[in-house]
Amino acid sequence: MIKYIHIVVVCLLIISCKQEQEKVIEEEVSTSIISDTSNLEETEKEDIIEIPSYDYDGLAPIFEKNDDKVYVINFWATWCKPCIEELPYFEALNEKYKDKNVEVILVSLDLPNQLNKGLKNFVSRKNIQSKVIHLNDPDQNTWIPKVNANWDGAIPATVIYKNDKRSFHAKSFTYDELEKEVKQFLTI
Repeated sequence: MIKYIHIVVVCLLIISCKQEQEKVIEEEVSTSIISDTSNLEETEKEDIIEIPSYDYDGLAPIFEKNDDKVYVINFWATWCKPCIEELPYFEALNEKYKDKNVEVILVSLDLPNQLNKGLKNFVSRKNIQSKVIHLNDPDQNTWIPKVNANWDGAIPATVIYKNDKRSFHAKSFTYDELEKEVKQFLTI
């Protein structure tokens, strides 16, 4: 029964966010953190970047590193307005802490058919510098509880960890909130 509830919740989230997909992809995030590369042709944008696409088993090793680095793993999608609104904060965090043993990884949940025309174009146009990975695994009922047993699958969601200490956040962040969470991991 719980399995079917997860399916319904994920479907409802996709349907509600899908309605804004086209508007959000074209909407500019007003920030100086992410610069625009709109002068590039569509084909040039797609050729500029490579975004690896994994199923959950291929993605799982990023949750198991034990190297004293702080990992900030954000689940997002180009069709999710709250996700897009907080992306500049992850980019700012990446820029400020990249030399302080912090790695920001943006895990896109965009549909596989949106990888080239949607996700790659968006990442290129916004000049995203954080590592971007595409999660292509339709079996949400299996991988969502592996990320966090209490996660209902709603995005944005963020895992922050260092070695064995972890925190999970099923919410949007402001920059100050995000930095405060990360700083807690820098002191251990």
